[in-house]
Amino acid sequence: MADERHRESPSGPAETGPDGRWAAAPPRLRELLALAGDLAHDAGQVHVEGRRHALRTETKSSPTDIVSQIDKAAERLIVDRLARLRPDDALLAEEGSLSRGTSGVRWVIDPLDGTTNYIYGYPAFAVSIGVEIEGRPTIGVVCDSSAGRTYRAIAGCGAACDDQPLQAHRETDLSQALVATGFSYDAAQRVRQGATAAHVLGRVRDIRRAGSAALDLCHVAAGHLDAYWELDLSPWDYAAGAVIAREAGAEVVFAAAAHGRGPAVVAAHPTLMPAFLDLLREAGALA
Repeated sequence: MADERHRESPSGPAETGPDGRWAAAPPRLRELLALAGDLAHDAGQVHVEGRRHALRTETKSSPTDIVSQIDKAAERLIVDRLARLRPDDALLAEEGSLSRGTSGVRWVIDPLDGTTNYIYGYPAFAVSIGVEIEGRPTIGVVCDSSAGRTYRAIAGCGAACDDQPLQAHRETDLSQALVATGFSYDAAQRVRQGATAAHVLGRVRDIRRAGSAALDLCHVAAGHLDAYWELDLSPWDYAAGAVIAREAGAEVVFAAAAHGRGPAVVAAHPTLMPAFLDLLREAGALA
């Protein structure tokens, strides 16, 4: 028999969809969301155009950690435009752009999340732009340039993919959960993470590995995944996706990792999160 998964419907009538919710947000936040959306769209066009030409690549932290001229061109587009339009804002971007700013606003940017996917033509890569205000993650925009859709959220105002409100799937049974993860560029760390994934695999419905943390978080928001965890991420990997997932009703936890760099990022519906965290501790991912 086919599995029929119950999906929660977004609350409220159609007129209270994403545009209506964002209309109630302060004008300043609407302006920042609009700008983030424009920047993400235009950087996504850099991705699309770049696929038509030969790619030049270099390595960064390891032989498998790749950067292309498209990562750099997309970042340059975003950074140059922010320098012109928002010169007082702080900025942190994956390919090295950094500005401290004085406005209390910080842009956290991954110009091409899923570079390896992009180089191979595997359809899971995106632009990720998060906006923090006084240190609080407030706006998230992820342009899935591989699929031509954009995820957006404002803290307290909901999340949407294009014009459709997002709602995380309310799963309570861990054995029925579809789960995603990702792996480090460090070979020794990947071995440890693989052992964790093998343990988790026996306790859940199945595991997916797309290669883009930003998109994995958006897929939790959209109900395409029930849960997600990953270690060794940087702020630009999750800054936007975490806002989007939370605004869709998921819980996003930054937990102490048992090994590797930085906290573990864990996302799931609140009904599933306690059991999922217990499983990750049992599997050796969390301290």
